[in-house]
Amino acid sequence: MKISEVLERVASYHPDLGSDYNGCDGIKCGDPDQECTGIVSALVPIVDVIRKTIELGCNLLYVHEPTSYLTPDYPDWRADFDCEVYNEKMKLLSDHGIVVYRDHDHMHAHRPDSIFTGVLKYMDWEDYVVDAGKSVPFGHLVEFPEAKTVEEICRELIEKVGLHGTRYIGRRCDKIKRIALVGHLYPGAFIPETEKDGFYTDYSTEIIRAMQNEKIDAIIPGEIIEWNLLSYIRDGVSLGRNMACFNIGHFNWEELGAKYAVDWLSDLVEKKVNVTYVPGGDIWNFQLGGNK
Repeated sequence: MKISEVLERVASYHPDLGSDYNGCDGIKCGDPDQECTGIVSALVPIVDVIRKTIELGCNLLYVHEPTSYLTPDYPDWRADFDCEVYNEKMKLLSDHGIVVYRDHDHMHAHRPDSIFTGVLKYMDWEDYVVDAGKSVPFGHLVEFPEAKTVEEICRELIEKVGLHGTRYIGRRCDKIKRIALVGHLYPGAFIPETEKDGFYTDYSTEIIRAMQNEKIDAIIPGEIIEWNLLSYIRDGVSLGRNMACFNIGHFNWEELGAKYAVDWLSDLVEKKVNVTYVPGGDIWNFQLGGNK
């Protein structure tokens, strides 16, 4: 089976975003007309993942996040200076005939969302989803059968996502019953900033509304800013409410979506090509403070 055939099957599996689609998805390097020797599914094509792909003898690296370090993720370097790290990375890929294919927009356009289906599946939270995208805009609301402490959820995230540790807001002993997986928290994300008839709203404001109206105890976001929603949660904790935020990081949080891609990619290629998940590993290391 050629790599091009694999990618054609992926295109048929995902929703069609239209002939005028001009987003970040597509081939970033390599010859898709070669026979596929194996597929690696990874969240992001960092050098360590590329080396593992080579070790496994695979020549299709199927990723969700950027190959380049430029936001549009062009299939070539377009800054007005030479980037040595990028050049070395691309040489490594070229020397071993690896095709990198990015699937970001189509994964998120899939229904259900291909990334967060994986997150829920491999967190073992699928049976606890009570709402997707209605009461929590661009999010999933999970209600546990029995409340868990903040500390228990931290340990669950560390174990199932494969983290060195995690950052959180809240008290370790507080009980969390309802938790929302929400989108990225930065200006302009998902819901544009608007001010009408003297009232202001944006995505973070609507998450505050949802937390209050739906009695949501905690959130797990992707990218974050700290001056609005996170301050709201800190103040809620200080005022005695059971509230928390688990900030494990964008790439860490979506790793389980790359793991899930192995499930459906294996079905698409009818098991004729081996598909392997290669975790990128926790993007963060932690140095704990304390007295000497």
